[in-house]
Amino acid sequence: MQNVKLACSFTSVKVKLFGMIQVTKKDSKESVENLLRRFSRKVQQSGVLAEAKSAQYFEKPLSKTERRAKAIVRRERKLEKTKKLKLGR
Repeated sequence: MQNVKLACSFTSVKVKLFGMIQVTKKDSKESVENLLRRFSRKVQQSGVLAEAKSAQYFEKPLSKTERRAKAIVRRERKLEKTKKLKLGR
């Protein structure tokens, strides 16, 4: 277990190649749990999994615009709700 190396690569449907995410041991005493934690954090920060999940199923362009419009409405409602909470209403 001296040369422990975790690597991961994903390709999406659009043939967009993401770079390899690599995590190497900092020193000989670093545990495998720490390696896994750092690796999973890097994968999550890179957005590779989110991109792969969104590309898993085809979504019509119209439904994409509808989804975005609904997200905008949700965001505005949330802002309005937080403003009212701050005002004490």
